[in-house]
Amino acid sequence: MAAALKLMCVMGLIVLVSILEIGNVDAAGECGKSSPDNEAMKLAPCAEAAQDAKAPVPAACCDQVKKMGQNPSCLCAVLLSNTAKASGIKLENAITIPKRCNFANRPVGYKCGPYTLP
Repeated sequence: MAAALKLMCVMGLIVLVSILEIGNVDAAGECGKSSPDNEAMKLAPCAEAAQDAKAPVPAACCDQVKKMGQNPSCLCAVLLSNTAKASGIKLENAITIPKRCNFANRPVGYKCGPYTLP
């Protein structure tokens, strides 16, 4: 009897987890199905440039920002994410990276938090 009860509990847990995962499949935020915190990890090459406005911006950073910059709301969400804050970036420096990468097609004038992309 105890084994049957344990089996039913395990099966119930599996069903519950499956239902929760199915519900998460359709969830899409600013960055699609990926969270801004996960996307922030892709911008690791930008860490120094996001902390210091005079630091050079590495090509790997420009490549990632170019990909992410196609969706300004995602880029903004990433810059405002907990991961970005924990890494010590300064938003006022980070929002200048597209301009410092010399992108002709950048989201100029897009409002991100208290700042506007130059």
